[in-house]
Amino acid sequence: MAATPPILVVDKVRKTYTQGLLKRRTTFSLAADLIFEAPEIVGMMGPNGSGKTTLLEIVAGSNVPDQGQILCGGQDIHRVKYRERDRLAIHYHQSYQVRSFKRTRPSFMLEPALPDYPMVHLFDEPQFNTQDGYIGFMLNFFRRLRREGRLVFVCLHPKEQFHIDIMREICERYIFVNGGAVTMAPDFKTFVQHEPVRAYLGGLLTASD
Repeated sequence: MAATPPILVVDKVRKTYTQGLLKRRTTFSLAADLIFEAPEIVGMMGPNGSGKTTLLEIVAGSNVPDQGQILCGGQDIHRVKYRERDRLAIHYHQSYQVRSFKRTRPSFMLEPALPDYPMVHLFDEPQFNTQDGYIGFMLNFFRRLRREGRLVFVCLHPKEQFHIDIMREICERYIFVNGGAVTMAPDFKTFVQHEPVRAYLGGLLTASD
């Protein structure tokens, strides 16, 4: 029996942006090499402009990497028909609108998606309303997706203490994106011991963190 492939592999992905007509210069570069074997809830943080949304767009197939590939359940998402990529990974940006796709090849040249429901759910800066139990509703939704065998990313740029509390409560592993560099931590304690993370979170950390 063939082994079940990981839910998500970010395989040596590189994305570089440049400026200039005659003399090109690099303005931003992202590098990521990650693997997610099984269902879990992953927290992602990082400064504005660090590459978080770019990484999520690449994972969802709406942004094309310069190098590397994204494998969802063993299937390369950038080889899947555009209208079917959200069966592999779906990117909810801020107010939960789904991101559009950058088309590089005619859809008839691409393959169909194998699953019929997204394996990877990417929540990019979800708006947590503190009234009427909305936060509890969203956390239960994330947990339900995980129970159903999905991989869930919750990407936040914390502005309030309760944002940190949410991430500590709901997430199992953590990603920090800073200047295009992507690092993984196995738990919250390890995550906040990373000096760039402590500098980023600043006063939102408590003495016990």
